This record gives sequence, C-alpha cells and structure tokens, in this order.
Amino acid sequence: MISESRIPTPQSRLPFSWPTRVYWEDTDAGGVVYHAQYLAFLERARTEWLRARGYGQELLRVEHGLVFAVRSMRIDFRAPARLDDALDVSVVLRQRRHASLVIAQGIRCDGRLLLDAEVKVAALDADGFRPRGIPETLYEELGSIEQGAQ
Repeated sequence: MISESRIPTPQSRLPFSWPTRVYWEDTDAGGVVYHAQYLAFLERARTEWLRARGYGQELLRVEHGLVFAVRSMRIDFRAPARLDDALDVSVVLRQRRHASLVIAQGIRCDGRLLLDAEVKVAALDADGFRPRGIPETLYEELGSIEQGAQ
C-alpha cells in the first residue's frame, strides 16, 4: 500500500543516481557501447528512481492499474562509453502533469558527461494502455521533487 504520509527530505531534491558498469554484451566489436544499449541504462535508472521512492512498477501496476510508457525521447550522445567503464546514470524530474512526466537524464563516467536525454513518459491504464491520471499520492510526492527546466 502506498503511504499517505510521505515527507520529502532535503536529499529527495538531489538528482537520483544509479551506478552501472559496461559489460561485453553492451558493446560493439570495438568495445564501445552500442547506441541502443544506452536506452536500457536510462530505463533501469528511471525504474530504480521510482522504486527508491516506494513506487515500484509492479506495485503501481497491481495496486493502481498504472504503467508508465516512454512517449518520446531526445538524446545527445556526447562521448562514448567503453568496456568496463563504471557509469553513473542520473534522473531528475523536470515536469509533472496529471498523466505524464518529463524527466532529464544523464550518463557520466568519472564525472564526464557522455550522454544527456529528455524523456517524456505517459501514465497509462495497465489493462487497456489508455492515458490516465497518476495516483494523487504519487502526483503530490513528485511535486516535492520537481525541479523545472534548468
């Protein structure tokens, strides 16, 4: 059950960060991360961002009939990641609407920006994949961490 009494902490406004490492299966024959693999890194970080707030995707689907789906994405590839790199994938909520979110993400290696992305996700009914509102408790909590365009 989603708690009605969540209190945002000062740390909750910091960008969420998810560490990952580049493995052989993430790369092309030259040991450079294949471009499509970055999508998986970004997705995992968004999933863990929700989970860290107490809203795992399975809980949202089962208890609230809600799923999030990527509607659009803008990605700027700035530098390559390579085999064995330790990556840091960040998540910052830029905008919330009642049935969608805009999320800024970045991937860094040793502090150097490799990729930045803007991801728009839609809230959908889990059964029919039709647009629907985000549950009020989650919507209100997201308001406490929304950082606007910067």
